[in-house]
Amino acid sequence: MNITGIDVHTYMVKDLSRAVAFYRDVLQLPLATIGENGAEFELADGSAFELWNPAEANWPWERGNGIMFAVADAREAVAELRSRGVTIGDPIDDTMCFMAIGEDSEGNQLVIHQRKPQPELNVRGL
Repeated sequence: MNITGIDVHTYMVKDLSRAVAFYRDVLQLPLATIGENGAEFELADGSAFELWNPAEANWPWERGNGIMFAVADAREAVAELRSRGVTIGDPIDDTMCFMAIGEDSEGNQLVIHQRKPQPELNVRGL
């Protein structure tokens, strides 16, 4: 087996229409497909982000977290999102990145993430 990447990251949503409007109109992600219980956005790097309403499968909704959306400038992205009504914290200056944590329309964690240039690592010594 050779894992070559991640095809899709998925968040469960309570209200598909509301969530699609948030990600399409507020975050301006390009909507690729939409169905009865889900919608998929295709990002510029070829990865996909999916919204799925589990109600039809009788699954309970669970808050999603852990997805970090890449941006070129976290401070600019936070200012822009706040101007669109998104509640999001100030960027945290971490060793490897800047990240700002907020919430989407469904209560899922939303992270805006800006990588910092890193020195090349020699991982053979781990």
